[in-house]
Amino acid sequence: MKRAVFLDRDGTINVEKEYLYRIADFEFISRAADAVRLLNEAGFLVVVVTNQSGVARGYYTEEDVENLHRHIDRELEKTGARVDVWLYCPHHPDGRGSYGLPCNCRKPLPGMLKEAAQRFDIDLKTSIMIGDKLADVSAGQAAGCRTILVRTGYGADQECHLPEATAVFDNLLEAVESLSREINPV
Repeated sequence: MKRAVFLDRDGTINVEKEYLYRIADFEFISRAADAVRLLNEAGFLVVVVTNQSGVARGYYTEEDVENLHRHIDRELEKTGARVDVWLYCPHHPDGRGSYGLPCNCRKPLPGMLKEAAQRFDIDLKTSIMIGDKLADVSAGQAAGCRTILVRTGYGADQECHLPEATAVFDNLLEAVESLSREINPV
């Protein structure tokens, strides 16, 4: 079985911007691409799991989400980094049509992580969820993963609500560097 690092997108990889879908508005958090490359080099499967309620609310389409993910892939490639799997939840309880139905993929539920584990032979117990919200941490814990909160995005405001077992770092690169030290102690 594979070990994965599950990453939230908005506020963890890229600068938090409400309902981001336009390529022109995308901006990496400083050194986030380097962090993804380090995860690749360490042999982790990198899986992005992101709630995209803007689809359910009618602000943008699933095609817009997928176009943005392709753009991020191209930008990551410039630094020698890659995301292995992109998963997103387009649902929201207040959404329109079929997107307004209850789902098990919207974080804090662990559906996206469990789907990835089943599809890509991932061992959730040896995997890690990194995000900037309590919903990310809750999804990771519900899936049986180790959890890390980063203070970028909404993380600094959510730190006081965390379960004890969750590590906290200023940003994705610091979190990944810590993981790298565990894997390859000096």
